[in-house]
Amino acid sequence: MDPKVVAFIDIGTNSIRLLLVRINPNHSYTTLSEQKETIRLGEGEFADGYLRPEAMQRAVMVCKQFAEMARSNNAEEISAVATAATREARNKRDFLRLLRSETQLDVRTVSGVEEARLIYLGVSSGIHLEEKSALFIDIGGGSTELIVGDQHSYHYLDSLKLGAVRLTALFFTPEETGPVDASRYALIQQYVRNTAIRSIQRLQDQSFKTAYGSSGTIENLADIAVQMFEKRPRTREDVLRFDQLVAVVEQLRSLPLAERARLPGINARRADIIIAGAAILQTTMEALKIEAMHVTDRTLRDGLLVDYLQRSGYEIVQEGSVRRRSVLQLGRKCNFDEPHARKVTELVLSLFDSARETGLHSLGRNKRELLEYAAMLHDVGIFLSYSNHEAHSYYLINNADLLGFDQTEVDAMAAVSYFHRKRYPSKKHAQVAALDGRIMQAVRVMAILLRIAESLDRGHKGAITEARFRPGKKGQAILEVHCERDCQLELWGVQNHEKVFKKAFKRELMVKQKG
Repeated sequence: MDPKVVAFIDIGTNSIRLLLVRINPNHSYTTLSEQKETIRLGEGEFADGYLRPEAMQRAVMVCKQFAEMARSNNAEEISAVATAATREARNKRDFLRLLRSETQLDVRTVSGVEEARLIYLGVSSGIHLEEKSALFIDIGGGSTELIVGDQHSYHYLDSLKLGAVRLTALFFTPEETGPVDASRYALIQQYVRNTAIRSIQRLQDQSFKTAYGSSGTIENLADIAVQMFEKRPRTREDVLRFDQLVAVVEQLRSLPLAERARLPGINARRADIIIAGAAILQTTMEALKIEAMHVTDRTLRDGLLVDYLQRSGYEIVQEGSVRRRSVLQLGRKCNFDEPHARKVTELVLSLFDSARETGLHSLGRNKRELLEYAAMLHDVGIFLSYSNHEAHSYYLINNADLLGFDQTEVDAMAAVSYFHRKRYPSKKHAQVAALDGRIMQAVRVMAILLRIAESLDRGHKGAITEARFRPGKKGQAILEVHCERDCQLELWGVQNHEKVFKKAFKRELMVKQKG
């Protein structure tokens, strides 16, 4: 089976996005390119229901460029969909025919509910929810999608005719570039309430523990909030609090368009539509009593990829949680030795559990999970070079945008991987210098256990069938090792870690062979 390049194009009301990926024989995939162009397809449409010729030409030009980029990368398939502006246009068929003749793209127009489903797939596949239900909000140029779902499925899908471009056209003329007074903003909010009332009532009956916002509007509002309150760029751990949003709206309203476009954190190309988008978000958060919202850059185009993988039967989509899938994705992209990685992981989890039972540590479930994934990825750096591969593994884990993890968890996994061969973690090492004391101690415990597990499969031949700690005399820890074939190489490897084991656990390591 050869690698396969596939492209996904999302033709929205405000912008067009491209995602170009190579799907590998081992079912991992590599992102080749992500592109976005603001074309305002829906500009002027919502007054009479017709896409404007100049807007259609802008869309055709961008789609042609994106299609050429995909084909120049030998894309075997291009999946293109159009959303609110196209599905509501009276001249939709003319636009789709124009796209087909000029770009050779067969564009599918998706319903609002299907758009919501694809957004759910795109966002939920990139976050770690476990069994919690979440509300997902996506504010586009022409519509707003509201979804409730957990890690595995959605429970509620809705699409409202509320969007940043649509409401800007309804409440402002192009000539109005001054500050926006409170009464005008209140009118927009009332319109949002009236349009969303039934959906809000249904959502009030839904049970969700957290909320996630996607789309350029929400991301940009969060960017402005972090700049306003923290004076720094936004990170993926930052949330948008309701009280911050209110303050951001007050600042945006007080400025004329020219000054608004220069506000720290703002995307200048959104300056004219962001107040209408903010009114949708503020009104929804207020009605549903949402105090804070996580922000994600996952979008509908990511949902197109997930949907494609599911329909095509690619196994990686079905291999456990978002975190596990993301870890496997990175490992397979780096052509890691998967049998060895799985064997080391099996051994290190047995060591972790038995070490906890015998009182060597008191780390909980979260650290066990992080150790599991660090073990799976500890050798990915060999993809770059075997020499100093622990440093390469550290770099790859830290820079791979692993999904479902916060930055502290990524830092911990990368550090555990880095220290799986040499050195004892201390504050003098840059890889752990920023970690707090509790995380540092956890990294020490996990790194030493991974170092032992790696040695127990030193020959990459599965010689050790089982390894676990047993209670020993005071000041000792007994490592019981079961072998079905010669495992002297592995036992010698473990002996090399006796000093760092004693430093970490304050006990002498005693190895007993069985089998």
